[in-house]
Amino acid sequence: MWNYSEKVKDHFFNPRNARVVELANAIGDVGSLSCGDALRLMLRVDPITETILEAGFQTFGCGSAIASSSALTELIIGRTLQQAEQVTNQQIADYLDGLPPEKMHCSVMGQEALRAAIAQYRGETLDDDHEEGALICKCFAVDEGQIRRAVMTNGLTTLQEVINYTKAGGGCTACHEKIELTLEALLAERDAAPATEVATAVDVKDPQWRQVADAVAELRPHIQADGGDMTLLNVSGHQVTVSLSGSCSGCMMTDMTLAWLQQKLVERTGRYMEVVAAQAA
Repeated sequence: MWNYSEKVKDHFFNPRNARVVELANAIGDVGSLSCGDALRLMLRVDPITETILEAGFQTFGCGSAIASSSALTELIIGRTLQQAEQVTNQQIADYLDGLPPEKMHCSVMGQEALRAAIAQYRGETLDDDHEEGALICKCFAVDEGQIRRAVMTNGLTTLQEVINYTKAGGGCTACHEKIELTLEALLAERDAAPATEVATAVDVKDPQWRQVADAVAELRPHIQADGGDMTLLNVSGHQVTVSLSGSCSGCMMTDMTLAWLQQKLVERTGRYMEVVAAQAA
């Protein structure tokens, strides 16, 4: 049996925003009923500020799929599209206090639906709509673009991790060789690329954001060395909200990690900054 957090159970039995948004002007459809999981994400976006005023969903899938869809709507309501498009599947999982490895594909489905909805609102055409040669897994209709995003966003390195995060290869196994070749190419590409800047869920042009993002970037390598990670989610006044994942989620040393970052921010900004973890919200 998989070990589900209390938050996953809560969002499954009491899903938020599980409804049709009547005045939706952005809709994202992912998955397929014939392949298993399917999700329709509906957004009502303010055309002037591009703020998401409402979000609703219809999900066909397991409890984790319903919980992930519910969590996604809670994460994006009130955010601008620019902020929302930076939400990652890991942040969805963290919001739920974690998902079993075999169910991480549910959080990825939420991220893909959000990506599709935003693209539709902007009148954009996604560049990975199963073009010839791009479809990797026929059982679950997973293409190369989906695998690329899952690998690059989540640091995947094995076939089993790709299966857990995308469902590709979880059916007949005929595509395993294709997945392994794709994964090999992506890992080579990732190893050759320069280190990326700290991931955030917001635009960091503001000087205060820059200071906070730099402090998080300084701390991340130490956290990652111990098997964890930290992502900056929000800065509101004197409060900074971060997401902790991996070994940091529920770790006994969490308070010390947050205190270290808080002290660094005080030194950088010259004023008091409170650092809180999203899981504790």
